[in-house]
Amino acid sequence: MVMRFDPFRDVDRLAQLFNQQASSVKHAAMPMDAYREQDQFIVTFDLPGVDPGSIDLTVEKNVLTVRAERTWEPRPGQEVIVQERPQGIFSRQLFLGEGLDADAVQASYDLGVLTLTIPVAEQAKPRKVSVTAGERMSPAIEANRVDDGASNQATATSQPSPANA
Repeated sequence: MVMRFDPFRDVDRLAQLFNQQASSVKHAAMPMDAYREQDQFIVTFDLPGVDPGSIDLTVEKNVLTVRAERTWEPRPGQEVIVQERPQGIFSRQLFLGEGLDADAVQASYDLGVLTLTIPVAEQAKPRKVSVTAGERMSPAIEANRVDDGASNQATATSQPSPANA
């Protein structure tokens, strides 16, 4: 039997172990979707298996923090074969722009999905600006043509506008 010596075999095993742990951490985060609908932003978080009483939502200055806890303990007599669902406390922070009304955030939890509704602040909503028309003013610079016979030259003379007079 021929065996090949691979000095990096143990390094590969360590890399695979590290990647498995890193991927489980990535899955432990709260997946989120966010979109704008008219004058509000809707943010949804997937929180399956989370007790609604463990969800904590706080707003401090312009930072919105969502915390939730998922726990599961096997009952006596249960033998755990596979346990892939992440357990523990999960947290996610959103930085709210100045154009959002952080004091009017609403939250609901249904079928494992936490939905936040964040309204756009009144001062950030689009508004129409009216344009007024004034009297027509004379131009500040007038061009006069000077004909001296030898060449055609244009010179500009400056006249004060009524606003500067």
